[in-house]
Amino acid sequence: MSESPQRPPRMSRMSTRAVVVGGSLAGMLAAAAVKEHVDSVEIIEAHGLPEGPESRPGVPQAAHFHVLLSGGANAIEDLLPGTVKELLGAGAHRVPVTTNMLIYSPEGWYRRWQRDTHYLITASRDLTDSVVRRQVLKDPRVSVRPHTKVTALLGSSQCVTGVRLRAADGTESELSADLVVDASGKGARTPQWLAELGISGVAEDRIDSGFAYASRIYRAPVSTRNWPVISVQADPRGGEPGRTGGIVPIEDGRWHVSLIGTPGAQPSREAAEFEPYARTLRHPVIADLLAHAEPLTDVALTHSTVNRRYSYERLKSWPEGLVALGDSVAAFNPVYGHGMSVAAIGAVALRARLASRGLADGLSRAAQRAIAAPVELAWSLAVGQDIHYRTTKGRNAGAADRLLQRYVSRLSHTATGSFHVATAMTEVLTLQSPGTALLRPGVLAAALIGPLRPQLDEPTFTAAERGLLADAGIRLPWLTA
Repeated sequence: MSESPQRPPRMSRMSTRAVVVGGSLAGMLAAAAVKEHVDSVEIIEAHGLPEGPESRPGVPQAAHFHVLLSGGANAIEDLLPGTVKELLGAGAHRVPVTTNMLIYSPEGWYRRWQRDTHYLITASRDLTDSVVRRQVLKDPRVSVRPHTKVTALLGSSQCVTGVRLRAADGTESELSADLVVDASGKGARTPQWLAELGISGVAEDRIDSGFAYASRIYRAPVSTRNWPVISVQADPRGGEPGRTGGIVPIEDGRWHVSLIGTPGAQPSREAAEFEPYARTLRHPVIADLLAHAEPLTDVALTHSTVNRRYSYERLKSWPEGLVALGDSVAAFNPVYGHGMSVAAIGAVALRARLASRGLADGLSRAAQRAIAAPVELAWSLAVGQDIHYRTTKGRNAGAADRLLQRYVSRLSHTATGSFHVATAMTEVLTLQSPGTALLRPGVLAAALIGPLRPQLDEPTFTAAERGLLADAGIRLPWLTA
């Protein structure tokens, strides 16, 4: 048995430092995870960080709607107690799933089952980032070095001992560290840095369905307090291009609206085409509501929806003193809303390994394997959907994939009329239970029986929501009394 790599001796053990690469949400959560186990944490940020809920360079996806799943929200609350309360106080919404959601799945409309155990936090990405950032940076052990880039790792293939830096004026320096956490996002250069240390063979998976996102913020025509999230999902089973859309209530009485399509049905950047595209979805609810809302922004368009994953946990060699987290490990098609939550759950896993091992040898590999667990679940959920579009590149659906899709479709069909199955699916989709929860005997039996209630023909608005619509003079022609 080979010996584990040993950290080279330091001049002094009196002070320990962690360096976090990137001041994104994942970077801030990484700092929260490690700050109790070192004397200081320094976040190296390539750009500046805004004081409040303002856009930050390097987060182009912030233009599109974001949801924080309850699995991720619970993880953030575990790392930074009081953060969810701060978010809600700043205008974010807590949306019970599916109690306060109108979801049109490929198998039909989900019922609005009454429960409060699973939820979404909805807000602009800028607000979520700012609240988390404020919570992290109020700890005096955490500091930020802005306008500075990490250009390389220091150390060897056995042990990372710090980072090489380049300041905005081109000045280069070195910064030693007992632990380096790479949270630099989709543009992470970790594979190149590892190669420079002599570590090769990083497995990369890329699955690209070709989705394009067009998003716009509207002034809502009704109160957004307790207003539901609305989602009209694409149906990949027919072989036609997929069209998806959603309305998410955010702070300040606004709706964040995203329209999403695969090649052959991609939305446009043109404002005049935004609402007509919404009319091409499988149901007109989004288009009919937008007809009464006031647009506040131009349309933001992106084609960056590829699923990309580095399987660092499978490498035969992994250096002590290095951990990768968040999009640096895996980035998902944002239509599924997993990114922030996976980063948060991964940060909790990192903290747990630090609590049990400290900075001792074996920490980095143990942490990387633990971080891979929530990545694996989110990856299977995202890729398990995307591979069934004809336009997807990187992997085709095989016989096992098609069999699994039929089972999941059966579950979704059952969930439209079964509280038990809807709850099981929600546990997994909010990252609060592993995928194996869908194979429990009770869930299998319920799927075999099928839905216990008839399918809904239209979305179900509550009496209070109907009253808001009536007060605003909004008549939805398909909405029955």
